[in-house]
Amino acid sequence: MVKGEQPFSFKTPLSWPQFLPEEKPKSSSSSEVDASLKDVPWKAFFQSKAVWAMIYAHFCGSWGHYTCLSWLPTYLSEELNLNLTEAAGVSVFPPLASIFVTTIAAQLADSLITKGVEITVVRKICQTIAFLSPATCMILSSVDFGFPHWEVVAILTGGLALSSFALSGLYCTHQDISPEYASILLGITNTFGAVPGIVGVALTGYLLDWTHSWSISLFAPSIFFYLTGTIVWLAFASSKPQTFIKED
Repeated sequence: MVKGEQPFSFKTPLSWPQFLPEEKPKSSSSSEVDASLKDVPWKAFFQSKAVWAMIYAHFCGSWGHYTCLSWLPTYLSEELNLNLTEAAGVSVFPPLASIFVTTIAAQLADSLITKGVEITVVRKICQTIAFLSPATCMILSSVDFGFPHWEVVAILTGGLALSSFALSGLYCTHQDISPEYASILLGITNTFGAVPGIVGVALTGYLLDWTHSWSISLFAPSIFFYLTGTIVWLAFASSKPQTFIKED
């Protein structure tokens, strides 16, 4: 090694000479993160009926969302006899329609709150629309009423699009009840909401192989969860601010 040269070896990246003292970024230690998590009132969350209502509603909504997202193209192709190009094109209708529904739902919710309607009532109205609309449309699609195929497509598109009312229902409630812990509450409910993406999609395929019925495999479970989710939401959901206190 030439005299005067420094070895390219430093204990940490922050000790590199190109970092001036005032330029060195701050690092958060794992102990600080652990300490902050210990301060979260986890037990109080799971003792709240409103939180459990959010958990179940998130689970129910995700069941219909994930199963339809995964199986709708196959349903359109096999049950409605659409070709691959048509099925692929039709599958984008619900998300496109959801863009407009989301805007309408937000304006409706804000308008009701501005007029003095209790926030809990507004959230219950929006979430009820988000659940009963797809449930009704799935019932109409699963029972043979003799509708032409494109009418069934329109019915399903409308129902799935109206489920976006949940963005002014369930998904606002975390912030309503606890701005301080809204992100953690959303993480909790979203964890339960992710389960149907694994279990629901697989179960739909299993039931389809076993029953050879789209009504039983795809629609019946979603209808069940939409209806029971509505009941639980109307009974226990609340947007009243709650104080979650950590118990020692």
